[in-house]
Formats: sequence, structure tokens, C-alpha cells
Amino acid sequence: MGNSYAGQLKSAQFEEALHNSIEASLRCSSVVPRPIFSQLYLDPDQHPFSSADVKPKVEDLDKDLVHRYTQNGSLDFSNNLTVNEMEDDEDDEEMSDSNSPPIPYSQKPAPEGSCTTDGFCQAGKDLRLVSLCMEQIDIPAGFLLVGAKSPNLPEHILVCAVDKRFLPDDHGKNALLGFSGNCIGCGERGFRYFTEFSNHINLKLTTQPKKQKHLKYYLVRSSQGVLSKGPLICWKECRSRQSSATCHSMKPNSSGSSTVTPENGTTNGYKSGFIQTDSPILSSANSAINLSGAQDLTRNKNVVKPLALSLQVVGKTFAADAANGNSSHGGKSSASSSTPARPGNYSLSPRPSYASGDQATMFISGPPKKRHRGWYPGSPVPQPGLVVPVPTVRPLSRTESLLSAPVPQTPLTGILQPRPIPAGETVIVPENLLSNSGVRPVILIGYGTLPYFYGNVGDIVVSPLLVNCYKIPQLENKDLEHLGLTGSQLLSVENMILLTIQYLVRLGPDQIPLREEFEQIMLKAMQEFTLRERALQMGAQCTPVSPGQLPWLARLVASVSQDLVHVIVTQNSLAEGISETLRTLSEMRHYQRLPDYVVAICASKIRGNEFCVVVLGQHQSRALAESMLTTSEFLKEISYELITGKVSFLASHFKTTSLGDDLDKLLDKMQQRRGESVVTPFNGDLNECVSAQEAAAMIPTQNLDLDNETFQIYQPQLTVARKLLSQVCAIADSGSQSLDLGHFSKVDFIIIVPRSEVLVQQTLQRIRQSGVLVDLGLEENGTAYQRAEKYVVRLDNEIQTKFEVFMRRVKQNPYTLFVLVHDNSHVELTSVISGSLSHGEPSHGLADRVINCREVLEAFNLLVLQVSSFPYTLQTQQSRISSSNEVHWIQLDSMEDMSCQEKLYFGLNEYSKSLQWGITSPLLRCDETFEKMVNTLLERYPRLHSMVVRCYLLIQQYSEALMALTTMASLRDHSTPETLSIMDDLISSPGKTRSGRGHMLIIRVPSVQLAMLAKERLQEVRDKLGLQYRFEIILGNPASELSVATHFVARLKTWRGNEPEEWTPRTYQDLEGLPCIVILTGKDPLGETFPRSLKYCDLRLIDSSYLTRTALEQEVGLACCYVSKEVIRGPAVALDLSGKEQERATTSENDADELLIDLERPQSNSSAVTGTSGSIMENGVSSSSTADKSQKLSLTPGFQSPANSVGLDEGVSAGTAGAGETLKQECDSLGPQLASSSTSKPPPPSSGARALPWPGQAPRGCRGLHAALPPVVILSKAAYSLLGAPRGGKPPASSSLLPHADVAWVSALRPLLHKDMSSEEQSLYYRQWTSARQHHADFSNQPDPASGARTCHPRRLLLTGPPQVGKTGSYLQFLRILFRMLIRLLEVDVYDEGEINTDHSESSEVSQSEGEPWPDIESFSKMPFDVSVHDPKYSLMSLVYTEKLAGVKQEAIKDSKAEEPRKRGTMSMMLTKYAAYNTFHHCEQCHQYMDFTSAAQMSDSTLHAFTFSSSMLGEEVQLYFIIPKSKESHFVFSKQGKHLESMRLPLVSDKNLNAVKSPIFTPSSGRHEHGLLNLFHAMEGISHLHLLVVKEYEMPLYRKYWPNHIMLVLPGMFNNAGVGAARFLIKELSYHNLELERNRLEELGVKRQCVWPFIVVMDDSCVLWNIHSVQDQSSQPMEAGVSSKNVSLKSVLQHIEATPKIIHYAILGIQKWSSKLTSQSLKAPFSRCHVHDFILLNIDLTQNVQYDFNRYFCEDVDFNLRTNSSGLLICRFNNFSLMKKHVQVGGQRDFIIKPKIMVSESLAPILPLQYVCAPDSEHTLLAAPAQFLLEKFLQHASYKLFPKAIHNFKSPVLAIDCYLNIGPEVAICYVSSRPHSSNVSCEGVFFSGLLLYLCDSFVGADLLKKFNFLKGATLCVICQDRSSLRQTIVRLELEDEWQFRLRDEFQTANSSDDKPLYFLTGRHV
Repeated sequence: MGNSYAGQLKSAQFEEALHNSIEASLRCSSVVPRPIFSQLYLDPDQHPFSSADVKPKVEDLDKDLVHRYTQNGSLDFSNNLTVNEMEDDEDDEEMSDSNSPPIPYSQKPAPEGSCTTDGFCQAGKDLRLVSLCMEQIDIPAGFLLVGAKSPNLPEHILVCAVDKRFLPDDHGKNALLGFSGNCIGCGERGFRYFTEFSNHINLKLTTQPKKQKHLKYYLVRSSQGVLSKGPLICWKECRSRQSSATCHSMKPNSSGSSTVTPENGTTNGYKSGFIQTDSPILSSANSAINLSGAQDLTRNKNVVKPLALSLQVVGKTFAADAANGNSSHGGKSSASSSTPARPGNYSLSPRPSYASGDQATMFISGPPKKRHRGWYPGSPVPQPGLVVPVPTVRPLSRTESLLSAPVPQTPLTGILQPRPIPAGETVIVPENLLSNSGVRPVILIGYGTLPYFYGNVGDIVVSPLLVNCYKIPQLENKDLEHLGLTGSQLLSVENMILLTIQYLVRLGPDQIPLREEFEQIMLKAMQEFTLRERALQMGAQCTPVSPGQLPWLARLVASVSQDLVHVIVTQNSLAEGISETLRTLSEMRHYQRLPDYVVAICASKIRGNEFCVVVLGQHQSRALAESMLTTSEFLKEISYELITGKVSFLASHFKTTSLGDDLDKLLDKMQQRRGESVVTPFNGDLNECVSAQEAAAMIPTQNLDLDNETFQIYQPQLTVARKLLSQVCAIADSGSQSLDLGHFSKVDFIIIVPRSEVLVQQTLQRIRQSGVLVDLGLEENGTAYQRAEKYVVRLDNEIQTKFEVFMRRVKQNPYTLFVLVHDNSHVELTSVISGSLSHGEPSHGLADRVINCREVLEAFNLLVLQVSSFPYTLQTQQSRISSSNEVHWIQLDSMEDMSCQEKLYFGLNEYSKSLQWGITSPLLRCDETFEKMVNTLLERYPRLHSMVVRCYLLIQQYSEALMALTTMASLRDHSTPETLSIMDDLISSPGKTRSGRGHMLIIRVPSVQLAMLAKERLQEVRDKLGLQYRFEIILGNPASELSVATHFVARLKTWRGNEPEEWTPRTYQDLEGLPCIVILTGKDPLGETFPRSLKYCDLRLIDSSYLTRTALEQEVGLACCYVSKEVIRGPAVALDLSGKEQERATTSENDADELLIDLERPQSNSSAVTGTSGSIMENGVSSSSTADKSQKLSLTPGFQSPANSVGLDEGVSAGTAGAGETLKQECDSLGPQLASSSTSKPPPPSSGARALPWPGQAPRGCRGLHAALPPVVILSKAAYSLLGAPRGGKPPASSSLLPHADVAWVSALRPLLHKDMSSEEQSLYYRQWTSARQHHADFSNQPDPASGARTCHPRRLLLTGPPQVGKTGSYLQFLRILFRMLIRLLEVDVYDEGEINTDHSESSEVSQSEGEPWPDIESFSKMPFDVSVHDPKYSLMSLVYTEKLAGVKQEAIKDSKAEEPRKRGTMSMMLTKYAAYNTFHHCEQCHQYMDFTSAAQMSDSTLHAFTFSSSMLGEEVQLYFIIPKSKESHFVFSKQGKHLESMRLPLVSDKNLNAVKSPIFTPSSGRHEHGLLNLFHAMEGISHLHLLVVKEYEMPLYRKYWPNHIMLVLPGMFNNAGVGAARFLIKELSYHNLELERNRLEELGVKRQCVWPFIVVMDDSCVLWNIHSVQDQSSQPMEAGVSSKNVSLKSVLQHIEATPKIIHYAILGIQKWSSKLTSQSLKAPFSRCHVHDFILLNIDLTQNVQYDFNRYFCEDVDFNLRTNSSGLLICRFNNFSLMKKHVQVGGQRDFIIKPKIMVSESLAPILPLQYVCAPDSEHTLLAAPAQFLLEKFLQHASYKLFPKAIHNFKSPVLAIDCYLNIGPEVAICYVSSRPHSSNVSCEGVFFSGLLLYLCDSFVGADLLKKFNFLKGATLCVICQDRSSLRQTIVRLELEDEWQFRLRDEFQTANSSDDKPLYFLTGRHV
């Protein structure tokens, strides 16, 4: 905290001013110093301690900084006078904190006439590096070229030659005092003083020239000979590194927010430190340390070195002043408030109050001075002189708000202040601290100001691990409520201190403090306070801990820790406590026990309580220090330790065995003893030896189960692929216009994978096996194998060119939808900006450059699919993927229900849960013995990174285990049981069978150098022991391909069978069955799939450096796989078979191989891990149990006892590998796959996928209980405690860790991630609580400051699923179904049915010449009308009687059940450019036509009423037109008002090729989305008049979807009417309009008959039109074929409209398309027959023929028959055909007939015969229109009503003036009652029934008497009501010939309000 000594005298201030004044006058040659008193008392700012004490004018500072920033792109403070460069001999002027202005250093004026230009010497020669970089410069021997920096040219370096004796050596030592240099510009030599030299080269310094300050860099020549900036000059013991790292956080944020998040230690993401000089990160060579407080200090990238920290509290005054542009007084909290604020106010950063606009401020200040020592304000005594020689650093701190919401602010993000150092606040770190104590203490920043550290600062580390837990952020109220807190209740410092001590006590000796754990403790504490406060309800306040009680309470809490936690309380400052602790530590003898933690509390009266924690525990301090490094950093640290030979002590320690023998000599001795022979490769004991030649030639038996080419997609993968597809459809439908699926006809893709050769090969293999390239039509079958390579690209340096090729393809193929799959997208997601500046990391920023480049974001035909098992880094507040575009793998539990599921996924959660199975050999283990050994070694080698020590120990363990198992049994006790059993299993299993198959062991060694070392070492031991033919050792390096010895490749080939000669294994899966150790290296595992023979996964090197969720979980992800259900269902049963049962299960072929292993050693972690008693007998399996293929299935895991390695072994001999065992293939490891995705047959066992972790197939007879287990995972203790089974069903602790190193928590207060959270909920949690760090690729995607809205890329999806679950298979399947869907979008299902009732036997009597385009009216009118209905949709209708029908045999007619709705035949057709479309079609051309624009557009259309009288309805009809503005030209409005008068009609004589004359009417119902109402393309874009005819209640929907269409809205009374009503009203309206137009045009002199009388009435399902022509192939007419061509509706209509004498035709139409159209059916180009669905109707001629407006069915057949009987011509053009789309929704669908009053919900369906009832009966009344019920009843009632007519087509039913469908078994003879009508000849026909339907006055008794009826014929008379029924019977004198009974009267089952229809039946007598 700042020193606020408000009460003190002003003596200190006075002395300070006096001192500065004297100093200034001594220095100054020209400026008159200002009098002291005026300085002190005449200052405008009276209060000397006000926080506005101004240094150099802030505005100038601002300008200066901004200038530098803009010049350089990054701030360069190398010579900024306000930033102290951290040399201990900085000058006082920069330091003094007095009120005197800084005194400029005065230079001698330059000699007359000399050049004074910056960058040139006084002789005028250019010295800038840019100009000289190509020059050859001669320099004398012993001189070096160095770069100097001029404050006026920050972007340039000036080149100088300096004698190297005056420059420091590599350790920053031994530089001679003084200077000797030459000017390389003018060649002047021998400058002996740097001052003189700096004048000569025009440095124009404002401070005293110093070589240490202004000579910056060595200059080096590159290989091309270019001179460039080299390493920093190492003044003062490699100080350069800190300077590079300290001044970086000045870079203003790109978004202008108030956070200045330093990255990697410097502005631009340079890794701070050890890149420029090769000293280690944790070396004691660092004599100065720094910390930049990052936004989330916990895992700040730049906390690379040991750190010191000073944190000031900045009062509100500062915040306000800073916002006003005033500088603050060094950030000391202003003392103007003389009463100390309550301690709760002090937090490490100002409370985030945006009103006051806190600045992110930094303080960088220097050490005490050598010369004129200043008296600093607040310290009454001058600083002691003895600290002078010690270099020091006052590290900069950043005080800023945690919530980095942007605030408007000045361009300068931080204000830099020199800072004085008060005396009591320094700590001198004792020399040789680390060497003496073996501990490098870690100081955890607590609350308050940390002191300065001097001296040997390399031996301490300052960690900001918990610092954010003490800064309580200000949250929004809703967040607080969500957390159960109130705003007022935040913890006091005292409570925080006690909580911290409690937490440390609770940790115990093994665990290390975890930030996330402590944050939850703080949260719980606050919640309890809140509860207590609410309980007291503002009564007596709960008394907080007072500062006085704190010390003894703290000691009390610590007392239970068994001396592990000490508390030190001091009065003055934290420095005392820390110094005391460090002193004790350095004087400590090794045998004395140290506490693990010392909590230093400073109970200062003035500043309140402050504290910090010094961690002294050997294990804890090392773990904390190492966990501060990122993965890349600690890997560099390790390689540094290996390169510099720091490990040599360790290596020499491991040169001897545990027994003390020299390892190499021992191995050589064994090799000599063995001679030339080697251990037999397989099928033999370890003691059997053969010659090397013989071993190489041994051939194993072939394994027939490996059928590699099958590849299958499983149900879960299909489901996920469909989820992806529906998400893509959702994007297309979202209305954001970001994706138009209708636009694309093809799918292409590219898959981008991280830099892993194996992963590339694996993905290629999946692509090839899945056949996706051929399925997408991208490659031909033959070439697809080779061409697959261009679809997979690695993120390496070549990606740019390959990617450009891909983007060119994207631009050139706008109709192809490209999918860019970014697999494992969480790896290396760093931004390009940080990447371009980072050293070394080659893949830095590549993914960002590809995925987020502008072309990708803007390409409308490119979808980005990011795939990841650990998506957390993609789910931050800045995520570019919308949360709705995430597709999560289906919940795996739901898969258990699928009984077909052979295998279940075994992932991280299952591993955690398996610890509760209670089996003796858990799958997740921790090797306690190994951990104890490691701890002993770590104490001995405190300076090495623990991973190095662990790795060396691991190599020794494996080497000794090998020796123990082969030659030196005495070494057994020195290997951990775990290691021994693994090695035993590995080397003995190939010996069991003739096939020689074995297991794989993975050893994970992240550091490449260590991995190579391990491989060499283990290989050497293996070869000297003669095991080189027994098992292979492979280095799994992502950068290189697999290399396997030739004899092992030969063995693999034999097992696989038919591989080609040159085959080599390329993926880990290819190693199936090979006994081997894979040493897997690389920073992250990259998603490679391992074979089923993987049995052990050794992660003992993965320890406390892996403290993020992604890092930890992806390591265990290596072992995830699919296993058989039994493993998960009944693990305890499956696994605990005793040895005896095991033996019984064995049908042993090789009893000779019994391995007797002593069981006396304790199991490594039985009881510790599993909680079983751990007795040896329980763990021990009888050692003699041999294992072969069947016994291994008894599932006693092979690791049951440490010794019993044979328990679960792999000897699968040929043929017994359970050919019947179907594997659930692991499908991330997609195994080979049949292209047909729906195959239900599981693949054969050995599909190349890792279905079983190791091949545990059962022999045919004994499947069931036996199943193979997942791999065993051996963890380090640190990882085990995080991943192991937690208590109380919580998720593993790993899930609460920071999700990824590239993100930061937004707030320390946040809810816990609970165990039931689905991955969707976790995603939302991370999106709320984490944000991207500065080097993250998403960091630039900041929310819009104004709206707070984030920009998500609309075409980007994220697929997440656990590791190895099958994501690759899933996305390949997605590509396939996406393609199918696009094809489906381009296809349409059209009805394809042959005509019915055809009879080609006789051709038309009137011959027509075939090629005629139009009918000839003369000859056409002589053709007879064909009354038979040919349209296939009427196949279930009653036949219309003709003379021909009488001769048809009855049996020929199929009796099909009318009840079952028939499946009509359809066929898929490609849409052409002439199709009609529904609303789902979007394209540029018809965009205007559809126009979805805005609501404004909606109001552009106007509503017009149109009234006319209808004689049929007998009343006025009022219709409404909705007319869009753009369509008003088609109508005539009255002059005065906007009253609609008529719709314009053209003239018969008009000839316009760009128009169609007839208005088109389309009645539509229930198809506002699916109706094909977009005729733009069908009409080729020409002008046409199209009216939608819709029901009143549907109008709003149609209007919404078709805002640009004219609507004709039917009156409300027709809401329930059928299609007859719509057609009736269309025709009535059109006739009325025709009359109006004739009248209007007549006034203009046009004859009435010249007005165009036709309209088009077409269905809303007409999709395509075709023209057909007959091709004569030969003289024989039978072989003629039909050629058809798609044409537009426009051309069809224009052709028909051009028919000569067209006004003499009543109806014109075209035929229905069918694939069965033959040349026969086209023989006659025109037919006189029924036309349907698409007609040109002459409303003038048909004026007196009406549609029956009551009808629901067959209204067109009825109308056609009546038109024909009126003697009018109906013509069908046969050379055109219409395709109708099969639309599943809407249209003339049946009503769902329900009772009017529902009695109970679940009613049996109502049968058609219940649609009618006796009048006045108690029958259930139905809610449906009477007419509908009647028509439905008649269709099904023919057996009841007309029994004589059934199948008796000779005697049809006579229907007068109507055609009704009375069932397909009956024929109807239609007769018109009108005079002069043409009817079928009825002579000699005896009718079997008579149907009178609503007959009018034309039907009379005389007419009926003309017809003859059979005896027993039946009659049905239908009328509107009972009275008209009676009248009709009387009028027609029916009772003379027909007999009626009372009970023969019926009504439709309607209530009387619904106007039922009545009918009477009778019999002919």
C-alpha cells in the first residue's frame, strides 16, 4: 500500500525539495533553479500529498507515448525518460519524486557548421542500420559492431564500433570501466568518453550519457550477409531480459478497453527472457525480477521468471485525476483523508468504478541511487547506504479493473511514474539460498504491497496464483443473486487471511494450492455471510474479526496443521516477515523440518492488515513455480537444461543400477554372455534363444480376422451427422441470408489438421475407406485413392500455398458448397499478431490466418466446421461461433438403451467412475512407489525441472524392469511393481502363441529431446538383452512418420494378409497386435487413434505443469475407446474372477509357458487407490495361471497383481479371434467404412478401428461376460488427485480447472461447474465466465462497444464430442448427407403413374396429321368426346359409363380397398431452370419477385373490396383483392377514389412475345410455404398476372410468405368450403370482370368479342412442363421412341394461346406426365377428353356451365362432363405434359372428422358409414361440413346404396346432371337434363340405380320415364332439407315406380345449425 503519512511534519518534503534544488543547481549551466520555498508553498496544488503531484506534463507524456506507439506499432521504452531501464545506476533526475520539474541534461553545443540531423554523425554521414545493413564495414580487431538508440529516432538503431573490452561478457560481468569507440560513418577513431561519442553521433540525450543505457544491441550478419539487430547487450548480469519484459504492458489494447493484458511477457508476445539470452528461466543468474500484473494474474504468460511485485492501492482521487489527465503521485494512496479507510477498501486494484474511468496504470521505478541519495517523502531517515551495490527492481504492477469493459479514455493507457522506495520495504534475498536449503521459495501475493527484492532474486519466485481471489470484483446484481450474495457482503481482509490459512492447513502435505479450489472456498464463505446477514436482518450486525484479534486467531487456525503452516506477524511491513522467513530458510540445516507454508501478516496500524504466503514446502514450491510456465515455456526450459548440460549430475546418477553396478558394463557383459543369438521373437519363452537370421525369418500365423476395408458408420455418428445437417438448414432458414442452400448443387471440402504426420495419414485413411470422395462426385473410383491427399492439409508452413489453391476453387465454383473442416481446432489457436512476433513456434497463428482470414469469413459458399474434443478455448466471451451453432455429441447414456449397440464408449468420466468399481486392479492408477522415488530425487536436484528428473527415473525403471525379467532377477525389488508388471506383460505375451501378437504401451514424454533420449536408452537396453525381435520401440513424434523395423513390418503384413509389397504402417492403428512401446512426444496429443492392442498408457510424466482442463484431459483422452457393454455394466463381476476360475476357463494350448513370479512384493497402490484391503492374496492371481486367447477373456486384468502380467493377455491365435464377435468400431478412428451409411450389420472384428482397446475377442462359444478392458492409465500423483474419483458424486476436480491456457476467468466469483452439466450447459458456462487472452485468435473479436453485441460468424459450426468417440466418421457422413440434401433440394418428387382406363385398340375416327402444332377446329369438332377419366389420381373413383365399358369383363377391374390410402407412384426429377418453386427457393434473379424485405413492404399492398352478384348463390358476393404497389398497373381504379373497378384484360389480337395474355389463378390452401407459387422461372421472368386465391383465415400467412403476390381472398362463408367453391368463385369473378372490361373497352371503340376471354386455373403443385415429340427410329412404328424436353410455362401458354380460332374452344389443357408415355399415347397430338389441374378456361363460352361450389372431390370431372354435354369443345394438347409435385402438406386434404361434442379423448376412429344417421336420432353428431360427409359416405357406401351395380358395368347407376364418386366398384352413367345436350346413348341399357343430387327444375317426371331400370334397382335422392326432399319426390312422381319405407330416410350426421343434407333411398318395383 502507499505510504500515507499525512500526520507527519513536512520535513521530509522540505528536505527532498532542498536536495533537488541543490542538485539541480550543481548540474545546471543555464537554467536558474527555482527557489525552494516557492516550490513548496506557492504550488498551485496546495496539498503536498495530493495525488495530483505532477511529474513532467502529462499531456507531453501522452504525446510522447502515442508518438512512439504509432511510429513503432509497439511501444519502445528503451529511452523514454519516464521509464527506468532498471540499471542500478539510473540518474536521480528521473527518480526524484519532488515537485521540481525534471532538469534536462545539457549538452555542449555542436561545433559550428556540423550536421545535427538525427541518425547522422556530426560529419553528416548516415549511421542508421537500415541504410548500412548491406554495407561491408571494416572494423579494427577487438572491436564489435553495436547498436545505439537515439531517443528522437525510436524506430532506428545507430551503428557504432566499440572495443569489446568495454562491453560485458555473457554473464554481464567483466566490462572495463570507460569507453573506446569509433564512428563508422566518417571513420573518426579513438573516442575515449561516451559523452563525447554520443555528441558526435547526435544522440541528443536529455539525461546523462551512459554506455549501459544507450548501447543496446550487438549487431550480427545473417547468412545472407545482411547486418541486423542481434541479442541485447548483457549489461549487469543479463539484465537485458528484464528490460525487455518490463516495459511491455504499455501497448494500448486494440479495443481501447482499460485492460492492458501483457502477453508472453512483452508487448508483442515475445516470450520474455530466455529467448534472447540462453540462460535458463529459473536460473540464479537473474538478478532482477519483475512481474506485470496481467488481467488474470494467475496463469499469466509472462510470469516466466521469479518475480517480485509491488502493488499499490490507488485511491479514488487518483482514479478521478487520472481520468482528467493528471498524473498521480506515484500511485500512493492519497493521504488527504487523514483517517485511514477501513481495511476492506484496500484491494490490489482500485474498485472497478467506470464512472471515474480508472486507468490501467503502471508504476515502474528504479532502485536507490549511488550518488546524491534522496530523502524520500515519508521516510524520515535517508536510506541506508549499504544497499548500494545490490541491483534491484521495483517491479511494475498493473492496477486495473478485472472486468475489462471498455471505457472511453485518453490515448495513454497507463501513466508511468518513477517511484521512490521507502526504507522498510526492501527484502535482501540471501546468497546461495537455493543451494543451501534446496528450496526455491515461492511467494504467493496476498493482499497489500509486496516489498522490493534485492540480491539473489533468482532464488525466489513470486506467484500471483491467488491474488485475484482477494480482489473481489464488482458483479452485476443479477450475477450476485445468481451466486446467492448481496452486494454489501464482501469479505474483510481479516476473514480472507483466516480463510487462506484454513485452506493451507486443509491442503495437507501432498496437494498444492489451486486457484479454482480457493475461489470456491471464498465464494462459499461469502454465501454463508450473506445467509447470516439475512438471518439477522439488519439486527445486530455480525461482528467481523477485528484487526487486533487477527494474530491470535490466525495462529489458532494454523496450530492444527502439525507445524506445516506457520504464521509470522510483524508491525511495520511485510518485508520484515519475508526477510525473517528467508533468513531462517538460508540458515536451516538440511535435517531440520521446514514448514510447508509461512503466512506473513503485517498488522500495520496505518495501513490495516496486509499479508502474503511464503511457500517453503519442497514439493509445493516446485510445483507452484513450474505451474507458472506455459507448456511451450517449460518445454523450452527442459531443452535448455539438456543442451547446456545441466542434467549431467542427474545423468551420472543414473549410470549405475539401483544395486550400484555400472549399467553399461553390466549390459555389455550380458550381451557377451548371449553371444550372437537373440531371444525368440514369439511362441517361446524368454529363455529360448535363436540366431538373429532365424529370428528375422520367423513367420507368424496369419490372422484372418483382419478385414481392413470394411468401414461403418454407427448410429450415434449418423445421429450427430444429422444434427449437423439440421443446424446447417437452420442457418439457411434463419432469414439472415447468410446461406442459400438452394444455390448449390455440389459439395467439396478440405480438412485442416494440426502438425502431425500420423494424424494426416489417419484422416486420409478414413477418407479413402469411407468412399466419401466418390460419393460426393469429387473423384473417380480409380483415382480417388491417390487424389485423397489434396483434401487433407497440415497446419505447417506449406499451408499458405495449398490454402490459396483451395480458396481459388471456392471463388471459381460459386455453385459448390465448400466445407472447411478444422479438426482438433483447439490446438494452437493463437492469433496471427502474436504469432508473427513469437520466436520459434512455427505453427503460431497459422490456424488463425487460415480460419479467420477475410476471404473465409466472406465466402458465401464456404461453411467452416470446427471439430474438437476440448472446445473450451473456442467457447469464450469472444467466441466467433454462435452458441446455437454448436453441435454436441449425443449424451452417451442415451446410447445404452440401444440394444443393438455392441460397444459403448469408455471415456474420461468412465475412467473416473471405474475407481468405484472396487476391483483390485483399477484402470486409473497412481504409482505410489514411483512418486516416492521421484520426491527423493527432486530434493536432491532442486535446480532441474521435475519432468527431466521424472523422465530419467522412468527410463531407469523400464530398463531395470527389462533386466530383472530377463537376466538379473536381483533387480526386481528395485522396479516399482507397476513398471514390472507392464514390462512382464509386454515381453511375455508374444511368446504365448504362434501368431506372436502382443500389446502396445504408450509412454507419454512431451519433450522431444527427452523422448529421443528415452528411445535411445531403452533401445540400447533392449538390443543388448537380445529382445530386438521380441518387441519394437517407436518414437511417436508428430513431426515425422512412423519408422518400424523391417522384420516387424513383415510380421504386420503377414497378419493383415493381402497388403501390397511396399506397404508400411503409417498410423498407430496399423500397429494393431504389434508388441511395442510407443514413446509419444509433442506438446499436445493431437487426436491420433490407437489400436485395440493398446493396453497401457503411462502418463507418469504428466504432473503439476498440466493445470488446465484441456491439457490434463487430452492426455487421458489417449486411452479413451469403445468397449463391450459388459465392462461398463458389471465391472465387478467381469473383473474379479479368481485364479482358479481363470484356469478353468482356459483351454490352454501352451501349459509349458507358465510364469512363476514371486508375489512377495507389495502391490504398488492397491489399498491407497481403491480402498480395498490391499492384502497380497486379494491382489494376487495365482501366478501359474497361464493365459491364452480364451483365458484372457476371463477378464482378470493382466495387471491384477504386480507380478502377474499374464492375467489378460493377447495370444489370439489365428481363427479363434471370434470371427463372430462384432466390434463396435471406434469411429473417430473411423475404421474402414462401407459407403452405404445405413448398413445395420456391424463390421467384422478387426476393422482398422480401435473398437476394443486391445483385441479381446471371445472364442465363438463363450461370449457374454468376457470383454476386453479399456487401457490401463498410470498417472502421476498430481494428475491422479485431479482426475481420480471425487467424493460425493462431484465431477472430477479437473473439470473446475481453468479450461485452457489461452483463456482467463472473467471473475473470481462464479458458480461451480456441477456434475450434471451437459456439454451444452458447460459451453454456456464458459461463454459467460471466460474470456480470450491477448494472444488468443479470438481476442480481436471484441464486442461492439455501443451495443455490446458480439459478432459471430454465421456460417461457422462447432462439433464437439469426447476424444476418440467417432467425430471424423460423423463429419464425413455429414458431408455425404449434406450433398444428398443439396441434390434433394435440386430434385423434386413428381407423380409418375400411367393413365388409367386407356384403350388404344381403336384410333380416333377422325385422322389427325401427327406434326400439327394446333388442332383444326373443323376436324376436331367431329371427334367424339372420351368420357372415361384417364387421370391416374382418379383410379379409385367410379367409372364413367360408355358403350365400350359394357363389354369389359367384370373381373378385369381390380377390387381395391378404398379405405387404405393408396401410395401413389412418384419419381425423383432434377429441377430445371423452368420450374415453379415454393418459399424455400432463393436466388438472385427472383429475389425482387419474392421480396422478403421488411414490414414496410407489407404495408405497401392495399386492400380492395370487389362486389358482384351471383345468380347461382342468389346474393351479392364481396371478394377482397390485396394488391401490392408494384402490381397496381394490372388493375383499373376509379378516377376520384382508389376504388377498384376491374382487372385489365388484353385483346385477342394482341401479340406480345414477352407476355402471357391469360390471368393465372391458383387456388391454394394450407400450403403458404410449400405451394409452388413462385412462377418467376417458369415464366422466364416475363410479365404475367398471377392471382393467389386463398381462404380468409389463411390470408395473413400467405401474405407473410408471398408479399409480392396479388391475393384474391374468398368470403368468410367459404372458410370450410372445398375446392369447388374456389373454382366457382374464380369463374364467376372472371366472367363479371370480362363484362366490365368489355364495357370499358367498348367505350374506347373495341368490339366486345375482341376482349380476351381466357383465364388459366392451375394447381399449386404444378412444377415442370415438358414438350414431347415422337422420333421414328425405323420404318416399323412400334420402335418409335419419345423424346421429351423441359420447357417453360411461358412457352406452353404462349403456344396454346396462339391456337387458331381459340375462342371456339371451351377448355384447353395438357396431359399428365408419366415415365410410361409411349409413342402410342402421342399418336394423336390432340384429344377431346377430360383435362385436369392446369386448364385454359374460356369464361365467355362456359358462362352457363358452373362449377358445383359445394364440392370437395371430383369437381373437375363433374364440370368437364357438364361442359361437354353442353356441346362445348374440350381439347387436350398431347405433345405437352405437366409434372405435378408430390407435396405432403396442405391442399385438398381430408378434414379430420371429430364428434362435435368430445365425450372422451381416445375415441375409436369414426367409420364412413357413421357419417349419416336417421333424422332426429341420438347419433353422435360430427363437426364437419354436410357436403363433405355426404361425399365421403357415398365413396364407401356403394354396397349399401347400389348393391345391384357392384361390378356390373353393363348396368351402371344413372346420375342426372352430376358426377359423384360412389366407389370404384360402380360405373356411373352421366346424363344431362338440359335440352339439346349431347349424352351417351342409353338405348337398351338397364340401369342398376338412380342418383338424383340436388336436382333442379330441368329434371322432370317425363325425363325419368325414358330410362329402364333392373328389377331391384335402388334409388338415392339427395336434397338440401326435409321439405325439399318431400317436394322432389312428389314432383318427380317417384312413388309410382319406386317403393319407399320410413326408415329409408337419412341425414348427414350434422347438427341442425350445420344444415345437414337429407336423402331417401328406395327400390324399383
